[in-house]
Amino acid sequence: MKRREVLGLLAVTGALVTLPGSDGLSSRGRTASVLLEAGDDLHRSLWQVYAFSDSKQAVFPAVRGQLDTMTKGLTEARTPTERARLCRMTADLYQLVGELFFDANRYTDAAQCYTLAAHAAHAGGDHDLWACAMTRHAYVELYARRAPAAQPLLAAAARVARRGDGALSTRYWVAAVQAQAYAAMGDLDACGQALDEAEKVHALDDGHSHNGGWLRFDGSRLAEERGACYLQLGRPDLAEEALIAALAQPLSLRRRAAVLSDLAALGAYRRDTDQVVHYAEQALGLADRSHSGFIGRKLDGLRGSLAPLMADDRVSDLDHRIAALPRTA
Repeated sequence: MKRREVLGLLAVTGALVTLPGSDGLSSRGRTASVLLEAGDDLHRSLWQVYAFSDSKQAVFPAVRGQLDTMTKGLTEARTPTERARLCRMTADLYQLVGELFFDANRYTDAAQCYTLAAHAAHAGGDHDLWACAMTRHAYVELYARRAPAAQPLLAAAARVARRGDGALSTRYWVAAVQAQAYAAMGDLDACGQALDEAEKVHALDDGHSHNGGWLRFDGSRLAEERGACYLQLGRPDLAEEALIAALAQPLSLRRRAAVLSDLAALGAYRRDTDQVVHYAEQALGLADRSHSGFIGRKLDGLRGSLAPLMADDRVSDLDHRIAALPRTA
């Protein structure tokens, strides 16, 4: 995906979302008609390709083509109802574009995509879609190690989600991400409360609480997220139990690499060289398969804790191999 092309489309699409509808078109354009008939199904399929691809770059060409289609479709909407629906599709698609930039560690570009997605969701009148875009934006701040900047985004997302569909898992996903922000800021009690709130997702009807696209939170990630939070809070006892439980579940390649990296970091915390090497080697293997900037960034966070163990040649070798990983996909 050519970054400058996408950023140019961001500017154009942002204007189309913000401006009033088309100037009295007598009939709907062909592109808008196709989108209104099949756009939602296509976007769901793009999310599925993204979710199941070891290398997220595989979905780039299809997404790039759809960006052009969405931009043209927005110019052809004939009625407020059509325009609102196309705005919702735009919010959906730009969240996926943001995910692709996020995986490549292009955090500023991802944040711009999520901002546009939030504006488009607001224009389309979908509070859950809007809250999800804001939550993804907060993720950017968390992974850039700016937890205080994530807090107001998450607080606003929680308010928006409360106005959404109570049958969806949106508000519980917001709570799960809030827990990560609290952990980054060292607040154990607030983190625990947010995780407990997120656990309430299990009371929802699992078949209808998420859509598998822009909203995928079903509670299956909570063990790994709880483990990551406790690790950050300096509670290795609680962290290990949650991370081992997470590793026993079916996980995507990126999620498994994140859990393995956390278990390696836990080994470093305990000065257990064998544990560090065991889990970091597996995570490096997944990084080599996926070429994911996200996994590279996750492993890079491990390097700072390896210093006391560097006398071991295995750890020194790991450090060099992590340093050689691409930071941008």
